[in-house]
Amino acid sequence: MTAPAALDLRAFIRDVPDFPRPGILFKDITPLLADPAALREAVRRLAALAPPPDAVVAVESRGFVFGAGLALHWGVPLVPARKFGKLPGQTIRETYALEYGQDGLELHADALRAGQRVVIVDDLLATGGTASATTRLVARLGARVESLRFVIELVGLGGRERLAPHPVHALLDYAVTE
Repeated sequence: MTAPAALDLRAFIRDVPDFPRPGILFKDITPLLADPAALREAVRRLAALAPPPDAVVAVESRGFVFGAGLALHWGVPLVPARKFGKLPGQTIRETYALEYGQDGLELHADALRAGQRVVIVDDLLATGGTASATTRLVARLGARVESLRFVIELVGLGGRERLAPHPVHALLDYAVTE
């Protein structure tokens, strides 16, 4: 088995041309999820980027995989940020713009306490719309976003800039033409 420090996570990212529509080169993390050593190493590297928080907020749906790993690694609560209508009970909601329309995310209204330090995690950062909506939800509950962590960042789409001044960390980056 390869030593974890030498594990090339890029080798576990599959390019899928013309998905979900023509002209898009989709970065598929399924091979990374299918390899226990690669998944373990991705979670380890995400955890090593900054000190542990008080809670992890994971964005639906692939963010749940990495968020669960981080929450277990640090021994902190996992808070799911879900699409509108998926959480039972009292929630708060933020909408964000899509290329054609809007979408929304929700957190349970009692998911975080004022002053809690939070790390937000998702698999991919592109334009930053989903992550930005998540930062607003966290702020509305009085918690503090310590950082946002992603497996992949698509550079050149403005996501990192949109999330300023929050620290943004990504394990891998790709130009949008890659």
